[in-house]
Formats: sequence, structure tokens, C-alpha cells
Amino acid sequence: MKKLIIVRHSKSSWELPLNDIDRPLSKRGIHNAHLISLKISDLLPKSFIIWSSKAKRTKETAMIFSQNLLFSYDNVLIKDELYTFDDKKLEEIIKKCENMYDNLILFGHNEAITKFVNKFGDLFIDNVPTSGVVSMQFDIDDWTKLKKGKIIESIFPSHYKHEQYKSKQIH
Repeated sequence: MKKLIIVRHSKSSWELPLNDIDRPLSKRGIHNAHLISLKISDLLPKSFIIWSSKAKRTKETAMIFSQNLLFSYDNVLIKDELYTFDDKKLEEIIKKCENMYDNLILFGHNEAITKFVNKFGDLFIDNVPTSGVVSMQFDIDDWTKLKKGKIIESIFPSHYKHEQYKSKQIH
């Protein structure tokens, strides 16, 4: 059994004239990354590997999730090839995950994410929004044999639009 938690980066800022890869998170993106990361702790398996695109907004999203979910950002593997908007390329990358890892958390980009989720999930999702998380399970023992799986849960900012995030207080 393999489990994939796929996270679309949070909303990025368009305030400065930057290359796409260099765009940081917007205020709304920062807020939503905190909000959603605090809602998914029950989805996390005991052990996992974490991958992120090299884009600034994706790395910043992974950093916020790591702070709120109490895993070290140093454990996030930055993968250049995850800076893709192509679902076929995303599929190829996921299939390269080592089989010693049953659980993969991946921070990436749309439209690759939405198309991937709809190809391999059992529920149609019109659009995985920024800060959206989709947890999927596959009845396989080998990532290279990736096939249709099951969407366990989807968590989107719109589900919590009337909530403000409250940072965790460590005592």
C-alpha cells in the first residue's frame, strides 16, 4: 500500500516583476498555508518522505507546513523536475520514488496536480486550489506500478474560509 499526500503551493504574489520560479507567497498564501497545514495532522502517516518543487512559492509553502506539522524543513528534498505543470511528467517523477518509502508528501504546481488527481483518483475534482491538499491511497507495493487509487480526503481553503488560523503555542 502506497500513500501520496499532494499539496498545491499556496497563492503567490504578483506584486514584483519576477520570473515565475522566483515568485514568493502572497499574504493570503501565507495565511492559507498556515490554515491548511494545521488541519491535516490527522492525515500524516508515521513516516514519510517529502519532496518539493524548486520554485520559491512551493518551498515557502513546504516550510510553513513543516513548522506547523513539526517536521524538519531540512528533510524536504527539493527536486528541480517538480517545477512542472505537466501531469505526465509529474506521474513519471512519482513513479521514481524509492519503494522503501510507502508515504510521499509532494509540494507542486497546477495544472499537473489537478490532472494527476483526476487520472489516478476515484473522485473528480474540478480544480485543486492553491494551498489545497489531496490525500490518495494506492493498492500497490511498487511506485512504478502506479494505478488508479482512492482519494482519502481533500482539504481546501474554501472549506475553512470563515476561520482564522491560530498558531500552535508550544509550552
